[in-house]
Amino acid sequence: MRKIMVLDTTLRDGEQVPGAKLNLYEKLEIATQLKKLNVDIIEAGFPASSAGDFKAVAEIAKKVGDEVMITALARAVKNDIDAVYHSVKHARRPLIHIVLGTSDVHVEKKLRKTREQILEQGVEAVKYAKSLCPYVQYSTEDASRSDFDYLWQTIEAVVKAGATMINIPDTVGYAVPEEFGELIRKINERLKNLNPDVILSVHCHNDTGLATANTLAAIKNGADKVECTINGIGERAGNAALEEVVMGLFLRKDYYQATTGIVTTEIKKTSRLVSALMGLDVQVNKAIVGDNAFAHSSGIHQDGLLKSRDAYEVIHPEDVGVEDMEIILTARSGRHAVKNALAKVGFTNYTDEEFEKIFARFLDLADAKKEVYNHDLYHIIQSTVKRNGHGAGVNDLYELVDMQVIVNNNFPSASVKIRKGDEMLASSNMGDGAVDALYTAIKEATGIHLDLLEYKLNSISRGKEALGRVSIKVRHDNGKIYSSKAVDTDILKASALAYVNAVNMAIVDDIVSKQEEEVV
Repeated sequence: MRKIMVLDTTLRDGEQVPGAKLNLYEKLEIATQLKKLNVDIIEAGFPASSAGDFKAVAEIAKKVGDEVMITALARAVKNDIDAVYHSVKHARRPLIHIVLGTSDVHVEKKLRKTREQILEQGVEAVKYAKSLCPYVQYSTEDASRSDFDYLWQTIEAVVKAGATMINIPDTVGYAVPEEFGELIRKINERLKNLNPDVILSVHCHNDTGLATANTLAAIKNGADKVECTINGIGERAGNAALEEVVMGLFLRKDYYQATTGIVTTEIKKTSRLVSALMGLDVQVNKAIVGDNAFAHSSGIHQDGLLKSRDAYEVIHPEDVGVEDMEIILTARSGRHAVKNALAKVGFTNYTDEEFEKIFARFLDLADAKKEVYNHDLYHIIQSTVKRNGHGAGVNDLYELVDMQVIVNNNFPSASVKIRKGDEMLASSNMGDGAVDALYTAIKEATGIHLDLLEYKLNSISRGKEALGRVSIKVRHDNGKIYSSKAVDTDILKASALAYVNAVNMAIVDDIVSKQEEEVV
């Protein structure tokens, strides 16, 4: 089975997204995580663009380049090539990456030269780069719109000049899988006859949503290496998403007869890091790494999954570093899903009549609040099933009664009133910002400390009464991690509700654990 090399260009092409600029320390953090992900090559930047980028590439080469090949981008000019070499030379295996257009649009309109002049420029650039470094990649920019004869003439010339990798970019997302696959097949056959040691690579953009499909078609037709970004970020509509290409091969290695060396369990962690540091949210339905990628709310799907995960899950969440599949309780959830959720809160001893009452109350609540959580089920049980021995616990849950937040530049503060059974708790505190002050006040009022690991705010509707959804991930003192969400027109209230929901999740978890210990 062929091993496909993976070049990650998140720190170069990915950083070209407007507003996604990273500082040196953030780039190093992402590069270190890419090393854990076990990518083969990190494209760390465009060193000729600025002194800061040069320094970042050099630091990555020094600190991460002991095992990973490090490269950076250069135009086919001496100054760019020098900048790349002097920044990547600190790596154990440095690579100089040269790019020059081959389509008539690029040659005539962008570069304003003849084909012959561009070909000569490319050959001279490769020869010069080869005199500095043993590994040189040549990218034929806009290859998918290039005349094939000229494209091949360029490839043949730069290989003879010393290029060790040939990259075929679909620079503007023009290609379609069948056509791109055929292009790669033709180039691969000729290249292997010309020099079988030269690596054939592809770099696909996602302007029409086909970047992953084109990349996989290229692999099927002989490409040895793929260039991708985490979360598919990049210029315009982005690049082929590393997680999609890798898991496509993971799932269908029998079809592609190819695999990668990527540590797939590091994918979700890498995705979150890139999203957080670049300030770019991942769409919730994004393949592999979206929040809903392993979430199920349809009753039909939930029933099938609970009977057999293979029914609706071809990739297991743990394969990509996600804790588990998520069954979201909504008005569309069926009885099987609700019974499964009841078991998770430790309640399995009920009659059919009792369950129907619980299910009816569940549907009423689900219609009112869209999503139902474990502590909501606990409230339903307590108020519906009147039975000795199952009354303890509900008074341990918290309810947000009132809150006030004062936002200013010096002392953001928050006050909360929280009900616990018949007891009213109150607290006021300050923080680094409005949300921090709010969470600090809730911690003090409840006495339950949760470390905030992740905070996300999304608008889920429009207009004056727009709804904001807050999603948080927290860690309890016992080490367990809880994810919680809340929706409200007031984003600070949604923030508070999400945190209180997480507190109640931790309490219900503790109640269930104690019940299990008593049974044992």
